[in-house]
Amino acid sequence: PQFPELPPVSDFRATPGLGVTGVVEDRAVVVGSPSYLEREWALPLPEALSSAATAATSLGRTAVAVAWDGQIRGLFVVADAVKPGARQAVAGLRSLGLEPMLLTGDHAAVARAVAAEVGIAESSVIAEVMPEGKAEAVRALQARGRVVAMVGDGVNDAAALATADLGLSMGSGTDAAIEAADLTLVRTAPDGSGVDLTAAVDAIRLARRTLATIKGNLFWAFAYNLAAIPLAAAGLLNPLIAGAAMAASSLFVVSNS
Repeated sequence: PQFPELPPVSDFRATPGLGVTGVVEDRAVVVGSPSYLEREWALPLPEALSSAATAATSLGRTAVAVAWDGQIRGLFVVADAVKPGARQAVAGLRSLGLEPMLLTGDHAAVARAVAAEVGIAESSVIAEVMPEGKAEAVRALQARGRVVAMVGDGVNDAAALATADLGLSMGSGTDAAIEAADLTLVRTAPDGSGVDLTAAVDAIRLARRTLATIKGNLFWAFAYNLAAIPLAAAGLLNPLIAGAAMAASSLFVVSNS
């Protein structure tokens, strides 16, 4: 289809997690959440649009208001499409003994609907938080002794990704998120719909196995020395046996790796 050419936008400004403003054809335009337009711009939703926004929220959708010339003119209703494999990824994280949580700036009703769809408990949903609030939520969990892994892909996730003990970014995400994360997931989903979310589960599982291997290798390397050096110093260990033990220790470390 042929789309008409869009007019240029000047003085564009974005307020993370809330909305954007700009000048289009000499008109000041504001696009964002209804609460943002009412609180920051004194633009309450007309009654008809308010009813539509409430209905959209009750269905787990997000309402976005559009205003220009000092009046709200319309309402967009958008919905998050849950990625294929999301529910499987959540189940995989739970099988590793982890507690999956949903941290989002969306309305609480929308967050609860998405959480129910992917298998996250309602008590593990933190909604309506700004980008800095996401980082604060991560720090609050850490203060309670939790080790936190954060998965995100947007600019709004960057601060939380950097704050978490482990930040996992999607390869298809924004540059800010990729830069802030510790790991970037690039494996494509089987249906080609984007990054395979189960890659996060595999990454954590692989990290745990790698750490277990490192600990095992260090144990055998140090155990040999701790046991053999005192015996050798006391003259109780035959050099041939010591050499064989050293070779066996090295062989175990190599094979274990």
